[in-house]
Amino acid sequence: MKKRIGVILSGCGYLDGSEIQEAVLTLLAIDRAGAEAVCLAPDIAQHHVVNHRTGKEEAGAARNVLDESARISRGEITDIKLLDTLHLDALVIPGGYGAAKNLSTYAFKGAECTVDSGVEQAIRSFHDALKPLGFICIAPAIAACVLGSRKPELTIGNDPATATDLETMGARHVECAVNNAHIWQKGKVVSTPAYMLGPSISEVSKGIDRLVQAVLELA
Repeated sequence: MKKRIGVILSGCGYLDGSEIQEAVLTLLAIDRAGAEAVCLAPDIAQHHVVNHRTGKEEAGAARNVLDESARISRGEITDIKLLDTLHLDALVIPGGYGAAKNLSTYAFKGAECTVDSGVEQAIRSFHDALKPLGFICIAPAIAACVLGSRKPELTIGNDPATATDLETMGARHVECAVNNAHIWQKGKVVSTPAYMLGPSISEVSKGIDRLVQAVLELA
């Protein structure tokens, strides 16, 4: 029977939602590994809308995280409130500023951030059930915020400021190359830097492949 891996999205587009390449690479890696990806997102408003051609915020524009995430998942997406009905074996959260703006307040409050209640509950429940969790790019900041008291080992690559924030929240930061992933075996938490480091989609894909492989091995 196929393992079912939940993928929590945060919108569509790296400046205000999920990093599309990271999200698609995650879905591809899960499929290639013979597992089933199940996309989820919270039914909440985006923090703001950014024009990805100009990089500027669109004043007065409003979008919904669940609706925008459906663009990536080809319409197949579930409100994270229904997580318990899906019988998932693991969870993965791709990066993009949406992870730091919509799923959490990390982009604005740093180490003092909070996490969306549905996302926080999902992470806590899976961790308590010893089900593996994967965090990509900036998403380890969410893991640090939720699981910091448990001292998880996480990576965002080698950025000193972000690494300091993770450690302030209680995590232990481990430097990692973009084409690799770090595994906290005790807590079944896997993380990879992805576009925190770049430099190319091919290198990012290698790290995401390793993350997905590790998550499935732990599931």
